[in-house]
Amino acid sequence: MLYILTHDILPVFAMLALGFAMGRTGKAQRGEAVALNRMAFLVLQPPLLFLLMIDIDLPSFDATALGLYALCEISAFSIAFAVARFVFRRETLEAFLLGMAVIFVNTLLYIWPIAVLIHGPEGALPVTAIVAWDSAVAFPFFIIAMEIFTGKGQIRATLGRIAMNPVILAIVIGLSINLSGVPVPEPIKTAAAFAGAAAAPITLFALGVILSGHRIAPTPVIAGIAGLKLLMFPAFVFGALSMMSAGNAWADLFVMTAAGPSGAMAFSLALLYGVRTDAIAPVIIWTSTLSLLSLAYLA
Repeated sequence: MLYILTHDILPVFAMLALGFAMGRTGKAQRGEAVALNRMAFLVLQPPLLFLLMIDIDLPSFDATALGLYALCEISAFSIAFAVARFVFRRETLEAFLLGMAVIFVNTLLYIWPIAVLIHGPEGALPVTAIVAWDSAVAFPFFIIAMEIFTGKGQIRATLGRIAMNPVILAIVIGLSINLSGVPVPEPIKTAAAFAGAAAAPITLFALGVILSGHRIAPTPVIAGIAGLKLLMFPAFVFGALSMMSAGNAWADLFVMTAAGPSGAMAFSLALLYGVRTDAIAPVIIWTSTLSLLSLAYLA
C-alpha cells in the first residue's frame, strides 16, 4: 500500500498539488491556468482519447459490470441531487452539478494513469471501459442537460455543438476505426501519443491553479457531498457487483475507480453556465486529497 501510494499515486497527484501551491503563492495566475486548461481540453485530450479508442478490445468489455456501474451512477446521482437540493437547499442547477461531482470521477486524467502504472495498459482495461462510457455517454448527457436547463440554445443547436466537440469527435473516430479494423499509420499514433502524454499533467496543474482561488474550509454541504462521493458511490459499486456479479474480475478496479476524486468537469460546467462554485470547487479539492489513502488501499 505504501509503495503504491508513493510510487504510483502521489506522482500523479503532485501536479494538482503543485498547481494549487503555485496559485496560492501567486506564482501562477488564473488566466494562465484557464488558457492551459483550454489547450489541454481542445488539443491534448482528443489524441489521448483517440489512442485509447483505437486500441481497446471492445468485445472484451464486461457488459454486465459496466451496466451495473452505470446503474450505480444513476442511483448515486439521484440521491446526491436530492440531498443537495432538498437537504442543503442549493439551487437546482448547482444541485445538479453537485450530483455530477459525486459520480463523475477524474478517471481519464487521474485514475487511468494510476491504473496503467500499477497494472499496465491491458490490466487497466476496466478503467478504460469506464473512461469510454463516461466520455461517450455520461458527459454529453450533462452538457445537453445544462444547455436545456439554461436555455442557451435549441436542442438541434446543442446537439450540433456536441457533435463538433473535439473530445467527442476523437471518441467517435477512434471507435469507428476500431470497429472497421482499418489500420492507423504509425506516424499518426506517434503524434497522438506525443500530444496525449501532456494532457494529464497540464490539465491537473491548471486545475490546481484554478482551485487555489477558492476557499476550502469544509461546510456541511461540502462535507456531505464529499462523503457521498468517497463513501456512498464506491459502496454502491461494491454492493452491486458483489450481489449481482459475484467474483467479477473487474470488480476491484471498478470499486477503485468509484473511490477516486470528483472530476473537474462539474466545475468546468459551473464556470461555463454561471453556476456558483463555492461548494463544487472545495469538493474536488477535498476528494482529491482524502482519496489518496483509499486509492492506495484499493489499488
